[in-house]
Amino acid sequence: MCSSFRGCSVKEPHDLIAELKPAHHPRLYGSAGCETWSVRFSPDGSSFAWSMGYGIVKLLSWPLTSEDSAKAVCSEEKTLNCKQTVWALAFGPCLSTRVDASHQNAHDHELLLAIGLNNGVIQVWVVSSGNLRFTLTGHLAPVRDLVFTPNGSLTLVSASRDKTLRIWDLAKKGASPHVLRGPNYWVFRCSISPDSSVIASVCNLDSKVYLWSLRSYTFMRHLTYDHERTMASCDFSQDGALLAIASYHLTTGWWLDLWDPYTADLLTRVEALRIWDMEQDKLVADTDHNRASGVCCAFHPHGGIIATGCRDGHVKFWRVPHLIPSLKHLCRIALRFSISTYQVEALPLPKKILEYLTYRDVPKQKIVYCKEHCR
Repeated sequence: MCSSFRGCSVKEPHDLIAELKPAHHPRLYGSAGCETWSVRFSPDGSSFAWSMGYGIVKLLSWPLTSEDSAKAVCSEEKTLNCKQTVWALAFGPCLSTRVDASHQNAHDHELLLAIGLNNGVIQVWVVSSGNLRFTLTGHLAPVRDLVFTPNGSLTLVSASRDKTLRIWDLAKKGASPHVLRGPNYWVFRCSISPDSSVIASVCNLDSKVYLWSLRSYTFMRHLTYDHERTMASCDFSQDGALLAIASYHLTTGWWLDLWDPYTADLLTRVEALRIWDMEQDKLVADTDHNRASGVCCAFHPHGGIIATGCRDGHVKFWRVPHLIPSLKHLCRIALRFSISTYQVEALPLPKKILEYLTYRDVPKQKIVYCKEHCR
């Protein structure tokens, strides 16, 4: 079965550059089970994974070929039949640009794709061959999120509706996972800090964010809202100094909050999901369009492209501007990757520099980016 590809050029602000459509029977369009719940680019940006509904995952080479090369698209893609609804995808091992290459061993491992299923099983596939390598069992409910640690290892964290997080070492065959328990609600999303020391997780009906130590496998602290909200997603900034939380409420709509994970301070909030250039304090792109149909998204690791998955099983690729960070911001990232907020505040520096290094200068109601937002 070959997916169809359509390339197009649309003027700003909605710059749609390509669309993938599933080859489902027409009567299945719009019915339950056809949703694209997850899309992912590989860490090097050369592969794209698409959960196209009805238990099927497509692996495609990136960039996609054009309409004139439709046969090449079909010959290069791989079809993975998971036979269950697919909720989560994750490529690994994952390399962090902030970790010393001498401490990374990703080159020792072939690229894998982990797939979280509705029956609680995690399937691990080899990207190069499209073959199933092994399965992980233990979750008692759907696996809603998967993420590899960004240190080049084969450590995989899974979040499930069975109210647990599980930490798997895929390099050790048959090893039992570490299980993190605590929330009384479905664990909906999880994220790992760039230094692979902290896991952040959110639950669908819990107005708290849970922070866990990935070194000791223990609970660290909550980030607590003083009002009831439905948590949707979480993600660390490149230096780990910020944690972005997306949430929803029937009366106030979508919020995206920036927290300091060290001090548990709420730094700023944006009440509509947009992409901002934080340094120049200007809107880069507005993502409010077509909100009803979009259910997931992923940024290309090299920037410039966002892929969005839709309820009808389609994937749309959007062009976003490339932003060049200032030398000042790059210095802040390098520093904050290594030291905490408390350590920065102890430095004998002027107040304005301390505010900049701890992101206390972030404009209110502004946000630099939202890496992933799912309903």
